[in-house]
Amino acid sequence: MNHCPPNARPRPAAEPATPAVPWRARASRWAPATLRGRLSLVALTAATLLMVILTVAFNTVVRQRLQHQADDELRTRATAVAATLDISGTRVRVLKTPGEEWLDANVWIYAGGRLLEKPPTATASGPLTRAAGALAARGGTGCLTSGAHGPVRLCARPVPGDRSGAAVVTALDLSPYRASADTLLFASLALDAVMLACAYALTRLAVGRALRPVRTMTHQATRWSAVASEERFGHADRPDELARLGGSLDALLDRIRALLRHERQLTRELSHELRNPLARIIAELDWLRSRPRSAEETWAAHEAVADAARSMRTICDTLLDDARDSAAAAPGTSEVVPVLRRLADRAATARPEVEIAVRGPGDGPTAGVPDALTVGVPDALLERIVSPLLDNALRHARSRVAIRAAAVPGGVRVEVGDDGPGVPESFAPQLFLPGRRADPGDGHGGAGLGLPLARRLARSAGGEVHHEEADTPGATFVVGLPSG
Repeated sequence: MNHCPPNARPRPAAEPATPAVPWRARASRWAPATLRGRLSLVALTAATLLMVILTVAFNTVVRQRLQHQADDELRTRATAVAATLDISGTRVRVLKTPGEEWLDANVWIYAGGRLLEKPPTATASGPLTRAAGALAARGGTGCLTSGAHGPVRLCARPVPGDRSGAAVVTALDLSPYRASADTLLFASLALDAVMLACAYALTRLAVGRALRPVRTMTHQATRWSAVASEERFGHADRPDELARLGGSLDALLDRIRALLRHERQLTRELSHELRNPLARIIAELDWLRSRPRSAEETWAAHEAVADAARSMRTICDTLLDDARDSAAAAPGTSEVVPVLRRLADRAATARPEVEIAVRGPGDGPTAGVPDALTVGVPDALLERIVSPLLDNALRHARSRVAIRAAAVPGGVRVEVGDDGPGVPESFAPQLFLPGRRADPGDGHGGAGLGLPLARRLARSAGGEVHHEEADTPGATFVVGLPSG
């Protein structure tokens, strides 16, 4: 067991560490929310960097130029002082000349390392005198800056023609030059601030005007997509970037419209295809309620209802698979003749007075040949392709519907014909258009969607459905599918 000393204080619990926020996340908090603000900020940042570089470079050049001017003035004064020295003898002598007070101000004269003359205000051991002596001892022409009594520039010049090493050192206060440079720096910074403010305002104005068509296009696209309008941006007179944006928005609106059209088409097809199984279920239930039935009849009715329900499920699965563009890629094969006979048996209850005959390769002139016709689509898809054609034939037939299946090079051919009035010649071009009927008032309950659905499903599987004109009465539709 642990014990704490009497005066010991318990340690405070460690505070949970605050999670570090990435610098990009912190920077994004301060970034403007609008594109206009971000572009203006980018332009302002670029302009600021450019102005800083130009200001620094300009002021550096100005300071160097001012220093060169000071050096030129010092050398001129040193030359003038050197002209007043007498070097004809063994010793260097300073001659008296008019205006020597001006020449002697801030001037040191050395001969062989010995100080001959200094400014009246300077002492022999002062910092400026020591700096001047060190500069003269170097020999030759040179300059340096001393900060002992403010910024002072010193320049040395040897006396021409003298062999004893005589030199003249002149000094100049750089404070006026530095003040001029500082004033110019502050003026350039103020000018930079004014120019950056103007640049930011002009950039926001220009970007706002440039983005105005984008806002207009956005509002138009929102309004058009909400009401499924046919209007499009097209190729209006816009810059290339906005023209490409308009093309992209047009494509997006077209896809939205296609999706809405496909959704409506799927709804119509589902209602069309589910009508017959529902009618069959309702008929069986009405028949059960009409009077008492035996156990066998009740069982048969139950089987009919179950078969209709399975048919509805198959219809939904098939149409939804096609809506997801998976029908063409759906794997599987099917035997053609058994599927056709199953469809015929199921459809016989709709119009018992109409005979439905199914003929395969083993019937008729080719008797004895096996009914081995295989197509490269699943049973359910084959049923959904042929079922609308069979329903259409039963709707218009007088007494007979014939279904014939045969092998052709590369595939299988299925014909569905009836002995009805046939297809009017004027209506043939519109036969496979959704919602079109030759005679809407003929008393049949069709919606004009079965034939287009059959063709679309057949094409999704690599096949085709077409109307075949023949001399015989009635209409004949042909389904061509690839072999399995």
